[in-house]
Amino acid sequence: MATYALDHLHLRSTDAEAAADFYVRAFGAAIVDRQQPGGRLRVVIDLAGTRLFIEAVPEGTGSPPAPPFRGLEHIGLSVADLDAALADLAAKKIALASGPSSPRPGVRIAFVAAPDGAQVELIERKAA
Repeated sequence: MATYALDHLHLRSTDAEAAADFYVRAFGAAIVDRQQPGGRLRVVIDLAGTRLFIEAVPEGTGSPPAPPFRGLEHIGLSVADLDAALADLAAKKIALASGPSSPRPGVRIAFVAAPDGAQVELIERKAA
C-alpha cells in the first residue's frame, strides 16, 4: 500500500497578499514563498506546520456557499485554551463567526471568518 502525507492545502483569493496577511496576523503563520505559476501570484504560508498555497483569482470568481456544503468546509486548528485563543484574536480585531460551543463533553469549538469565505475552527480537547 502507498504511504501518504499531507503536502499542502490550496486556497483561492481575489487578494492573495491580504489573505496571507490575515493568517500571519491572526494565527502566527509565516510566509515562506511567493510564486507566479501561470502568471498568477501564489503566496505560500506555513500555518501550524501545514503549507497553504493562497493563489490569486480574478475579481468576480465565485465564492463558496455558506456552510454546510459538500467538500472541504474549513481549516481546523487545535488550541490548548480556547478562551485564551479567542482573547488573543479579539485583541487583534479578528471577528468571531460562531461559538464558543461544546458539541460533546471535553470538546469546545469556535469559528473565525477568514478571507474569501473560508472558515477556521479553533478546537480545544480536554479529558471528558
